[in-house]
Amino acid sequence: MSIYVGNLADEIKQEHLSEVFNEYGNVQRVHVPKDRETGLARGFAFVEMKSEANENKAIAALNGAEWMDRDIKVNRAKPRNQERTSFAGYRYNSF
Repeated sequence: MSIYVGNLADEIKQEHLSEVFNEYGNVQRVHVPKDRETGLARGFAFVEMKSEANENKAIAALNGAEWMDRDIKVNRAKPRNQERTSFAGYRYNSF
């Protein structure tokens, strides 16, 4: 499973998230999506931890916490759909 972390500062880096989440257990992977044009973080990230129990501890402790002058949102990531909707409302399949 994966944890969604939202409302993050633009300057956030994978190392920052690993350091914070390691307090609740072993972090396996951190993914911080970047804006294509600016190269800055898009304001959210995904964290995967070694055990679900550690993920639950991290979610309980960090959801709503203030970090880098922002109240972060931390919860279970929703599974990604294979089908997406474009801005115009037309559906297409991602490849």
